[in-house]
Amino acid sequence: MPKRAPKTPQKQAKSGSLPVHPQRIPIRQIPPATACLLWGRAGGRCEFPGCNRLLYRSAVTTQEANIAEKAHIYAFSRGGPRGHRRVTKASLNSADNLLLVCHDCHVLIDRRDGATLYPPAFLLEKKAEHERRIEIVTGIDPSRKSHVLLYGANIGVHTSPVTFHATAHAMLPDRYPAEAVPISLGVVNASHTERDGSFWQFESQHLRRAFETQVGKRVKTQDIDHLSVFALAPQPLLILLGTLLCDITPAEVYQYHREPPTWAWPASAQTPAIRIEEPESTSGPPALVLALSATVVAPRVTLVLGEEASIWSLTVAAPHNDVLRSRQMLGELRTALRHLLNRIKAAHGEACTLHIFPAAPAAVNVELGRVRMPKADTAWTLYDQIGDRGFIQAFTIPRGH
Repeated sequence: MPKRAPKTPQKQAKSGSLPVHPQRIPIRQIPPATACLLWGRAGGRCEFPGCNRLLYRSAVTTQEANIAEKAHIYAFSRGGPRGHRRVTKASLNSADNLLLVCHDCHVLIDRRDGATLYPPAFLLEKKAEHERRIEIVTGIDPSRKSHVLLYGANIGVHTSPVTFHATAHAMLPDRYPAEAVPISLGVVNASHTERDGSFWQFESQHLRRAFETQVGKRVKTQDIDHLSVFALAPQPLLILLGTLLCDITPAEVYQYHREPPTWAWPASAQTPAIRIEEPESTSGPPALVLALSATVVAPRVTLVLGEEASIWSLTVAAPHNDVLRSRQMLGELRTALRHLLNRIKAAHGEACTLHIFPAAPAAVNVELGRVRMPKADTAWTLYDQIGDRGFIQAFTIPRGH
């Protein structure tokens, strides 16, 4: 009589528990394939809105560690937060019904009032937004990386709102930060303003030194291929920053918009026509007026240079402080500025000093500096509007610099 094949013993669980079939996963357990899918879709970051915490590294020690938890949107148990009415059991442990979160956010979602504060529709919407953002960021071509350059200086009594978090989002989806830490050129916690006698000398010297150390040397060694520039500072300093950047290193200059407050370019915007107004006579000292953010009347310039001043103006029909709303307009202004500088030099000669009175968006001032040709353009003397004092001289950029 043939012998029977011995029975394969069932895998035993810990002493005192029921045996578990080797291929049977408890219903509450998330299948490994689903966990991997969730990690990929979340990009290894907490999906709770506003958190975005890295989940594979300790925030305290920076050591690698899996600190991720998986939160159910529709609860696994019928009596849990948000319940699971009209939801199939098969879908409860699917990646579509799970959030990859840190422990702190998991507690928030599943506490007693979690269903009221964080209903399913809200969590599903925020999950979709997070995963769509991760898909966009990870889909960007590696050649689209850009080093973030931040420059902020006090404007009157107001400190500069230039921060890495606020600016990096404005680059997407066209560019993404090349490094997790930006290049920051501003003076931290500066106490002086434009009204202080030493302000212009101190800030201009600091900007030159910081730029050479943090940007110039890295450009020379080809460590920087592209720059995304975010700057808010008194206008002469912005022009100086532009001259340091010049147009050798590829760069995009961003503008801070007040309504709504953002560094991102609006999806659509009207571009007002740019006007150039020339002086009747070119016998006096040349003045270039940028009347884009505000109207600049001639007496404000002649009060500084005298009645014989030859005033060249670049303006629009209705100047206002949020006039720059598109990359297209910034490009048009850059082109107009380069042509205008050539016309002024042709009319007044290469030996003259051009006096610049800016009332323009920050990005326009930076681009004015970028189009400057050190060996070809004249010397520039820059002015700044100081409240009831009118325009005051800030500093001069000599020819060749």
